Amino acid sequence: MGIYKIIVVVNLILVLISLGAGAFFLGKDGDGETRVLTALTVRISLSVSLLVLLIAGYYMGLITPNQF
Repeated sequence: MGIYKIIVVVNLILVLISLGAGAFFLGKDGDGETRVLTALTVRISLSVSLLVLLIAGYYMGLITPNQF
């Protein structure tokens, strides 16, 4: 597995961790806490970077769609 695919998989795992953290903080924190907002901001940033990585990888030929 190439370094590019490892970066994409790690980014996806970080998105899922941020999703879990946001859900945990939503149930645990009170009204005055901003950890849910921080987790949402991190998750959106990671998701945008994942989308950019996938588009760039497609155009540079690092990944190809399935041929069915």
